[in-house]
Amino acid sequence: MTGAPALHTTNEARVREEICAIGASLYQRGYTVGTAGNISARLDDGWLITPTDACLGRLDPAGIAKVDFDGHAVAGGKPSKTLALHRGIYARNGEARGIVHTHSTHLVALTLAGVWSETDVLPPLTPYYVMKVGHVPLIRYRRPGDPQVAAQIAALADTVRAVLLERLGPVVWERSVAQAAYALEELEETARLWLMTNPRPAPLDEAALEELRTVFGARW
Repeated sequence: MTGAPALHTTNEARVREEICAIGASLYQRGYTVGTAGNISARLDDGWLITPTDACLGRLDPAGIAKVDFDGHAVAGGKPSKTLALHRGIYARNGEARGIVHTHSTHLVALTLAGVWSETDVLPPLTPYYVMKVGHVPLIRYRRPGDPQVAAQIAALADTVRAVLLERLGPVVWERSVAQAAYALEELEETARLWLMTNPRPAPLDEAALEELRTVFGARW
């Protein structure tokens, strides 16, 4: 590929392709628009992250930025301005291998309309939300790339798998880019259900939550 680093491991090439496939899927289904959002992945020798101001629907595997463990760009385009946020999550959560951030419509709308609470932006409405996403705290608005936001999220990265940025949308991390995207989709769908129902539905009760913890290991 033109512009690609001279050598890619098989794993790195696969992850580059995965980032492009996930980005295109999210873009085509309206989870992100324009050049909003970013995706990253942990490698054995650093990280991959989408370039700044890149459209997730039109990513080139060779253009995805590669950053070493000191934060220096070594290949691809200019790394996203949210690089510090991603690095903080990976540093705190050793299991995280992929991070997805979008400006998903219903989740941004939720922050404008008012979240359920600051520690749980949505109630436990469905079993799959409880199992696949879990608790999602709100991060109050600061400008994109603000280092204080990166520090706030890093402090939570080993206790939750997602946060919601006020006016900016979700940041979700998981064991792969694909798994992070699946959790983000579940989060966005739950926000859509919450916003479209009137009166608001009751959350799952404690007995139902305990059963999900016992049977499926849900973290709620």
